[in-house]
Amino acid sequence: MKRDVIYTNGLVIAADNSGSVGEKKGDTVQAEYEMVGYFSARVALMECLAAGGEPFAAVIHNFAGEEAWSKLRAGIEQAAREAECSIQMTGSTETNFTMSESAAGITVIGSHARQVDDFDCDSVCYGVIGKPLVGLEVLAEPHAVAPLYLFRKVIEIEGVRSILPVGSKGILHEWRIMSGHTEMKQEDVECSLDIEKSAGPATCFLVGFDRTAEKALKVICAGLYSEIKHSMVETD
Repeated sequence: MKRDVIYTNGLVIAADNSGSVGEKKGDTVQAEYEMVGYFSARVALMECLAAGGEPFAAVIHNFAGEEAWSKLRAGIEQAAREAECSIQMTGSTETNFTMSESAAGITVIGSHARQVDDFDCDSVCYGVIGKPLVGLEVLAEPHAVAPLYLFRKVIEIEGVRSILPVGSKGILHEWRIMSGHTEMKQEDVECSLDIEKSAGPATCFLVGFDRTAEKALKVICAGLYSEIKHSMVETD
């Protein structure tokens, strides 16, 4: 399964960025820089963890001005705590020129701590944890955002075969990657959520699991769990 990370020299490297989100007048979405840092770190941390990495460092790319640095860093630190990751940080701020909109990026580096094995895609069940949200929806529906601590716990459930954050291309796109059914039509995939909608800063994630793990998964995820069915798998 293709993942949005680099495996090299025993490391797993993931990245995320945001643009026109922040505290500048020209930003499309007005949000505190702590939140910008938090959600950018959230995506990169989830990508690294899902790929078998254990994050230990982060590089911040700040184009929002010197005043944004400490706030971005605070948001990243919060995300790392919630994901139970101990990370060191460095980075750079653009100070030669002032932009009318905010922009920031983060690169997360982790040790390759867990092997992510291939599995028989048609023998597992699929679900979504959280709800796809983007822009102002993320601020309006925080209760529907899958928590980072939950992401970590789901990884550790026995019988969970794969886990994958959902980004801007939506649930269907990521499910096709996870399941290997790259040509599956939208009408052949059933879910109570909008499977083509952007999930912005990975407000939800996919999980592929053995049927034996279903009960534990539903208990730990409570009301955030939504089942995915498709026409090529027989379901009870």
